[in-house]
Amino acid sequence: MKKFFVVSDHNKKSEKIRSKLLKKIKSFSLKRSEIIIVIGGDGFMLQTLKRLYKFKKPFYGINSGDYGFLMNKFNEKNFLKNIFTTDLIKISPLQMVVKNKNRNFKQSIAINEISILRQSRQAASVSIKNGSKNIIKKLRGDGLLVCTPAGSTAYNLSVHGPILNLNSNKLAISPVSPFRPRRWKGRIVSNKSKIIIKNLNPKKRPISAVADNVEVRNALEIKISENKKIIFNLLYNKNKSIEKKIKIEQLRKEVGKS
Repeated sequence: MKKFFVVSDHNKKSEKIRSKLLKKIKSFSLKRSEIIIVIGGDGFMLQTLKRLYKFKKPFYGINSGDYGFLMNKFNEKNFLKNIFTTDLIKISPLQMVVKNKNRNFKQSIAINEISILRQSRQAASVSIKNGSKNIIKKLRGDGLLVCTPAGSTAYNLSVHGPILNLNSNKLAISPVSPFRPRRWKGRIVSNKSKIIIKNLNPKKRPISAVADNVEVRNALEIKISENKKIIFNLLYNKNKSIEKKIKIEQLRKEVGKS
């Protein structure tokens, strides 16, 4: 029997699942455990991954939220069978380094996406580069997203960005309500890219940079790259991995177009 550490969100549904689960398994300390069980929604999972990834242990999510893209469905009867026959998925996050108007630098990681958003009534005005090469000299609109394959079905999909296969080695850059150029659809780039986003008019058009749920306001420059030194090990019920969920979303998008 493997040793589990159980952590849950503070809501009735999560606590109810936790209570049922602890009748079947024992929760050990974090240091003694072999698998971290996370009960909650995608947001709670993202928080927990960032908080506990340094322990270098696999995470098994149980959904008590809405969609639960990063999570598994809880099956009380077959829980032990499911958790011992899982598929392992390895993903790396994006690293964000932001220089704000005070010339301070702030860092954060993002598992889903980094959002660059206007923070006033004025549209954002930014330039986007990949290293020294221009992707777009001036984008004006509500902002843009840079997302991982794992995050391509989240906020990125809502702004009509592309869905990326988990093993694609790509990142998606997707505009949010672009005003100029109005028909720019974004760009798919290599996950080795060094993306640099600059605010072209910080006084009149302030922007914020958000790594999943961590916000830095009044950003002047944002540097984004994949951090391959950090690896999240996610466990999924057999044949129901995040790869399968991405393929289902791709099919839904294709059906919606027809």
